[in-house]
Amino acid sequence: MTKRAKIWTGVGAYLGIGLLLGLIVGSAGRDENFQPQNEFRLDVWVDLPGPFDITKGVVYVIVAVAITVGLMIYIARRMEDKPNRVQTLIETVYVFLRDSITRNNMDASMAAKWFPFIATLFLFIWVSNMIGYIPMPVNTEHPITLFGIDFPTFQIYAATANLSVPLVLAAMVFIGYTVEGIRAKGPGGYLKALVPAGVTGPMAGFIFVLELFSNILRLISLSVRLFANILAGHLIILFMAGGIAVLLGIAAIAWLTLPLAVILFIFEIGLIATLQAFIFAILASIYFGGAVAQDH
Repeated sequence: MTKRAKIWTGVGAYLGIGLLLGLIVGSAGRDENFQPQNEFRLDVWVDLPGPFDITKGVVYVIVAVAITVGLMIYIARRMEDKPNRVQTLIETVYVFLRDSITRNNMDASMAAKWFPFIATLFLFIWVSNMIGYIPMPVNTEHPITLFGIDFPTFQIYAATANLSVPLVLAAMVFIGYTVEGIRAKGPGGYLKALVPAGVTGPMAGFIFVLELFSNILRLISLSVRLFANILAGHLIILFMAGGIAVLLGIAAIAWLTLPLAVILFIFEIGLIATLQAFIFAILASIYFGGAVAQDH
């Protein structure tokens, strides 16, 4: 049997098993109670005064911060003159963040000043994204009852899948590069620099308003890009891993979609988690560099 024949035989057998399961199990009807978006609802775990309630989003942020800080301290204390493989990898990431992200988009003094911030953004977002693909018992929407006690079920969730976290990070970037721009050019010079040189008259006023609005929209572009990509990835994995089967009430569908969920899961971990951290960091660097640049 040729390799192609083996592949098609395997595919046929897999689809046949799915069809057989469908005939045996049948359909239980649509589940109107299952709402996939509720997987990302932030139920209050600990009710504290003011806006300080503890939710799974807060827990994930704290865990991401602890892992980021702990990992960097652990690595920094174990630097050697003759680096091992782990140290070589870390130094490669360090050089990449320093040269390809910060120095390529800022002058030397700005890069030296803001490199720690940009690197921290990248590492925090990357860690947050990565731990978001580790199933943890944080789903209080569908608990399991044992001995009269409700235990949360496992799910994947990321702090960056909550818009508030990317928005706060984007606000920090916005405030940072705005302060740097005003410091370098003065308030009037910073606003004047929004209009390209040589543009005068009514067109200058139009472009000024457009550029000012575009500048403010960076808050949305930075935060929504990260939030939407992570949330969409988690939702697609949820659907492929069994969410569609639950919604339609046809358990056999999960047999057909589960391999897609595994492929998407690997794809998200291998590419999307790192790519989104990279995009956020490099855009932040570009904004910082552009804020102090003399030309538009």
